[in-house]
Amino acid sequence: MKKIRVAILGSGNIGTDLLIKIQRSKYLECSLFIGRNFDSPGMIKARGLGVQTSDRSIQAIIDNPDVCDIVFDATSAADHKVHAPILKELEKKVIDMTPAKIGEMCIPAVNLHECLDYDNVNMVTCGGQASIPLAYAIGLIHDNVDYIEVVSSISSKSAGAATRINLDEYIETTENALSFFSGCEKTKTILNLNPAHPCIDMQTTVFALVQKPDIERLRAKVDEIVEQIQNYVPGYQLLIPPTIENDRLVIMVKVQGAGDYLPSYAGNLDIINCAGIAMAEEYAKKYFL
Repeated sequence: MKKIRVAILGSGNIGTDLLIKIQRSKYLECSLFIGRNFDSPGMIKARGLGVQTSDRSIQAIIDNPDVCDIVFDATSAADHKVHAPILKELEKKVIDMTPAKIGEMCIPAVNLHECLDYDNVNMVTCGGQASIPLAYAIGLIHDNVDYIEVVSSISSKSAGAATRINLDEYIETTENALSFFSGCEKTKTILNLNPAHPCIDMQTTVFALVQKPDIERLRAKVDEIVEQIQNYVPGYQLLIPPTIENDRLVIMVKVQGAGDYLPSYAGNLDIINCAGIAMAEEYAKKYFL
């Protein structure tokens, strides 16, 4: 089967994990892995896999636009604001792994097929990928959702430089996406970086204040959505089904990674990368195959 060429812009944890996942894809192949430091761990890993690399950042695509059809931007929110107009002019399909909020927000379990109509899609955040499908279910079942709060805990070791640089953007983008997908105007996002050893798995808890919660219908919908997510994120697990605790609705999930580039505790990287791969493969099937 013909494979569609993708370029990965950003050679950090996200970009390198994407590279390993693309190696397994039936629809995608990495034609160019791009960073800024030719001797970074990610660049060394890519060359070891026989993948073409460049240390010229976005200039590598400007100089050779035919090298790819799809671009993953795994840099930073600030960098993507620079890259987006360039890639649009080059007519590339773009999957933004940063919280830049430029493209259409994509949560594959909720709106994958609608996002195919857009050339630039934003994968929101790792906490967003874990929590928004649950918030969406809450909003779908209930007309009156007064407040949604999401608390994600991840291992400090799984938070690379780009994650730490983008913490403010992470909070703002996740909260905006929670409101957009749930219909709840008042939302809050908290991210805990836990330095514990051994490293913890990613856990995300959704709290909601809902008038007259319908637990039975919500549990059925959450079970359905969790099954959909597990089709592209096998390590996504429901720990606490929809439950009423102290007059608030509570749902908790855990995400274990596949252990591709980083250990399995880095479920926060795994879930957003698996979501990005799912989007890229649908792009490939609709537009290029």
